[in-house]
Amino acid sequence: MFPGATADREAASYVVVGAPLDATTTFQPGTRFGPDEIRRFARSFADYDHHTDQQFTELGVYDAGDIRAWDDVEAYLDYLGGQLRDVVWDDAVPLVLGGEHTVTVPAVNAVDPDVFVCLDAHLDLREAYDGSEWSHACVTNHALETAEKAVILGARTGSETEWERAGEADVTVVEPDAVDDWLADPPDFGDESAYLSVDIDAADPGFAPGTGTMEPGGLTPQQLGAAVRTVAPACAGFDVVEVNDRDDGQAATLAGKLLRTFVYHHAAADESS
Repeated sequence: MFPGATADREAASYVVVGAPLDATTTFQPGTRFGPDEIRRFARSFADYDHHTDQQFTELGVYDAGDIRAWDDVEAYLDYLGGQLRDVVWDDAVPLVLGGEHTVTVPAVNAVDPDVFVCLDAHLDLREAYDGSEWSHACVTNHALETAEKAVILGARTGSETEWERAGEADVTVVEPDAVDDWLADPPDFGDESAYLSVDIDAADPGFAPGTGTMEPGGLTPQQLGAAVRTVAPACAGFDVVEVNDRDDGQAATLAGKLLRTFVYHHAAADESS
């Protein structure tokens, strides 16, 4: 159980779902261990958040456990999407623990947002990678089949074709050296709903080495937290993905903290609206 996720399923405002898919990782595997690692290293966090004056245990979070992955990626994603649609239909916010980034695709489909916001080192705008359209390198491309536009924060690598695609009107890329300026003057989502995906490799690998495809020159934990706080009020869904077990818990600790940050600030916005 994710620490502090003490609500009953029927009364939950937020539902944690583990999705330990580890099928298309292209460098260091291990995302199958991500959900358990995130839960484990979140045990040390205090219940109280002084920024929002809230107790995590009072915010209606329920942990539904993991949805076991299998080899047929497309079939697994279809099943995972059905489970997440049930969460949405129950008027709860899905909080997905990856697993590789591919698990974001059914979550976005279930939430059906206007805007896909992603913290990621990679553009993930490929149509296929290693012969698979369901590769973790194709996530933002798939998300744009549902959302009208995408905002990618922290991206610093991609193929030539991906960068060309990123130049189109429905994609905004905020590279690491521009993230502080974006945070100082973020877009007004207005009535648009958003989905927020955090690929932990958006962080510089010095802060989160436990991930599959590390890319130097990334964001600090403070920048990641500020981005989550900024976007959370507009969101109808959230995930944190690409954590593996190849460090001493740094990536998992950061992932768990960002999930809690999302819940605190999403709940605070709901209460004030």
